[in-house]
Amino acid sequence: MAKFRYRMQNILELKQKLEEQSKMNYANQRRELTKAEQREQELYDIKAAYEEEQLKTRMDKLDLREIRSSDVGIEMIEDRIRDQKEVVEQEKRKLEMRRRELTKVMQERKAQEKLRERAFEQFKKDESAAESKTIDELTSYTYGNKSKKG
Repeated sequence: MAKFRYRMQNILELKQKLEEQSKMNYANQRRELTKAEQREQELYDIKAAYEEEQLKTRMDKLDLREIRSSDVGIEMIEDRIRDQKEVVEQEKRKLEMRRRELTKVMQERKAQEKLRERAFEQFKKDESAAESKTIDELTSYTYGNKSKKG
């Protein structure tokens, strides 16, 4: 039996490599989003600490300078939180873009694999037909020779 050789194997291998690369890009982008979300949470925690400190300051004594200072600190953290929210949204958009790329590459690879499967099925049919033809020829030769002798 002949060996099956898919004539577009190099394209299939390229699609598989592109898929792996796309998966890595997606994973890297997912890590970036997670980092941005963690940083946002850290900023919220800092803000909560400032607010708690401000509340303690207001309960203990009325030091206007310290209260104003904590107000400014809270405002600065709120600005940083807003900026970080924008970063998180950008990272989410990038992640969605990577997900779409990954989906597209996976579909292309699957299409190539389907083509390969079809080519292999056709190869098996062709081999089976060739084998049947060979058997028929052998059979007709064998029976043809027996009838000539008898």
